[in-house]
Amino acid sequence: MSQIGTLIQTLAKGGPVMIPLLGCSIVALAVVVERLAFWWRQGDQGAAERALELAERGKLDEALEIARNAGGVTAHVIAAGLAERQVAPAVAMEAAAQTQMSRLRSYLPVLDTIITLSPLLGLLGTVTGMIAAFGILSTSGMNQPTAITGGVAEALIATAAGLAIAIATLVPYNYFTARAEQALDAMERLASRLDLALKEQQVP
Repeated sequence: MSQIGTLIQTLAKGGPVMIPLLGCSIVALAVVVERLAFWWRQGDQGAAERALELAERGKLDEALEIARNAGGVTAHVIAAGLAERQVAPAVAMEAAAQTQMSRLRSYLPVLDTIITLSPLLGLLGTVTGMIAAFGILSTSGMNQPTAITGGVAEALIATAAGLAIAIATLVPYNYFTARAEQALDAMERLASRLDLALKEQQVP
């Protein structure tokens, strides 16, 4: 408990700007947990491949059943195309892909904002801390050295906290962005293959 108390006291010296920085860290952590849970729920992405292989062999109903039960974003697109194969499979897959794209990129702008905002808040803490330090220096000269160093410490703590939050958020943001791009590429690739397979099967 003593180490935790020391950490809290150190962060408190960062000044009022530590409050929004704390809020940024909490929001970032919540988004990271939500995104990890989202990708964990995606399950086996190979189900979309298996459904496509069955569709290419003409087993459309079996392929549709597998795609519907898979639960992954790519499988949802395949299922949409198979369900509307008699009408407009390409349009159905495009509409489903648009819906899944919004799911893949959910909350990523929030992380992007925190990555940009946190260092700026830290810089704000730096400025206010240095203003306080030089204000004391201008009024009391060197008679209160501890007050002056306290203002400098406030500046350094706020800057360090802002950078730490931005760095810690950048890693999962890049990871989730890469996963989303990979899923989008897979959706486009498999949807094109399915559309081609359906057109070939309709040729007399």
